[in-house]
Amino acid sequence: MRGCLAALAAETWQTSRELIRIIIPVVIVTKILEELGLIYTLASLFAPLMELIGLPGELGLVWGTAMMTSLYGGIAVFMSLAPDLHLTSAQITVLASVLLYCHSLPVELMVAKRAGSSALVVGLMRFFAALAYGAFFSFFCLRFNFLQNRPQLLFKAPLADSGLLSWTADQVQNILFIIVIIFCILVVMKMLRRFGVLDLLERLLAPVLPNFGMTSSAAPLTVVGMLMGIGYGGALIIREAQSGRLSREEVFNSMLLLGLCHSLIEDTLLMAAIGGKFIGILWVRMVFSLIFLYLWVYFRRRVSVK
Repeated sequence: MRGCLAALAAETWQTSRELIRIIIPVVIVTKILEELGLIYTLASLFAPLMELIGLPGELGLVWGTAMMTSLYGGIAVFMSLAPDLHLTSAQITVLASVLLYCHSLPVELMVAKRAGSSALVVGLMRFFAALAYGAFFSFFCLRFNFLQNRPQLLFKAPLADSGLLSWTADQVQNILFIIVIIFCILVVMKMLRRFGVLDLLERLLAPVLPNFGMTSSAAPLTVVGMLMGIGYGGALIIREAQSGRLSREEVFNSMLLLGLCHSLIEDTLLMAAIGGKFIGILWVRMVFSLIFLYLWVYFRRRVSVK
């Protein structure tokens, strides 16, 4: 038991180290931009795009903040603006969906780059998918008079403590939490492997994954990322990519799928708490994401053949 725990601890640190090396400089730079007020300047540039997806221009600040910081940063801004905007359930669901597609880009794109993918391409694909899905779902709701009611918001964002000491303590707590989560994921994955669950999952997904540019080797890691988040799943994919067990194309497609559809538990519940409806932020979004990835792989292969 002692030897098993020591091996797990070493594997956890090896997996977490790459992610920590990304997170620390990114959160410091983001904090500096936040203190200088540059995040709000950058966020205002997104206001014209909001009209394309049927949202008020003021919500560009919400999306821009979430892109540069996290969903929690976007939620904090949203809760300060929402009372004066009188949004419908459809509009909140559209906003929640684009936030889910495109948030925490400094950290998540660095994870993609560290895994061997093009951070620029993954970022542009996520941004385009967010706009495409937002425009589609907004048009659908308006065309069929769907989700046009005024919702009651259930989530109240706490006031953030701007003190540097408190911020540092929060970041240390976040990093420790990530290490614990990765340890738990490794334990669960070893148990699933020991009892044959991962082998069964790989066999079930093996006929399907080639349509999305992946083999069965990428299945467990991709599923972990979709359920737990791109940070946790991405850390495991970085390790597998560096080991040479995944091809460059598989890594890219895995990171793209995680970028489009990740942290289906925590993030989806967060967006539901601010008024997003599950049909839009989970079910339709998952189908749209899979179709988006399938078309990307299909056209990429056609171009390669030509």
